[in-house]
Amino acid sequence: MNKKRWIYVLFSLLILVVIGLNVSKKINFNANVSVGQPIDSLNGVFVYFNGGVENISGRNTAADGYNIGLKYQCVEFVKRYYYEHLHHKMPDSYGHAKDFFDNTIADSQLNTKRNLMQYTNPSRTKPNVDDLLIFNGNRFNQYGHVAILSNSTDSNVEIIQQNAGPFSKSRETYQLKRINGKWQIENKRIAGWLRKVQFE
Repeated sequence: MNKKRWIYVLFSLLILVVIGLNVSKKINFNANVSVGQPIDSLNGVFVYFNGGVENISGRNTAADGYNIGLKYQCVEFVKRYYYEHLHHKMPDSYGHAKDFFDNTIADSQLNTKRNLMQYTNPSRTKPNVDDLLIFNGNRFNQYGHVAILSNSTDSNVEIIQQNAGPFSKSRETYQLKRINGKWQIENKRIAGWLRKVQFE
C-alpha cells in the first residue's frame, strides 16, 4: 500500500473514531437505569439519571418562565437546586458549566451574572454545604462541570452531581486542605465555588 493510501486509511479511521466517541456520549450504556430516573436527592431535590453525558431530553423551565436548563445535564440540577431549595434565580440563566465561574473576579467578590459570591480554589473562605462547585473544562469535556457541596469538614468535601456518566456515582469526595491560611480542594479541575448572597 502506497503512502498516499495509508494516509487516506488513517484519516478515515480517525474520523470514524471521532464520530464514534461523539455518538457514544449520547447513548445510555447502563441498562440498569433509565434516562430521567431519580438516582439521588439533596434536601428534596432529585438527581436524575442522564445516560450519555451529552444526551439532552428537552429544556426544563419553571412555572414563572425561568430557564432551569437542559434535562438532565449537570447545570440543570444545580440551578434547580438553587431555585427550589434556596429560592435563588440567576440574572444570567444560560451558559455552560465552566461559564458559572468568572476568572476576572477576585476571591470573595460578587459574581453579578449569577448573583452569588465567588471564591477561588484555593480561597481564604472555607467551602460550605450548598455551595456550587465549578470544574473547568478539559480535552474530554470542553463544557466543564458543576455540582453542589453536600457535606464539608476540615479535611474533605462531598459533592452531589447530575450527569457524571452512565456508570459514575452521583456523589464524590475530595480532600480539603488548609495551606498558608487558604482552603484548597484537592482537584486541579476545580476553579472555585459560588455561594448564595446572604443579604439577598
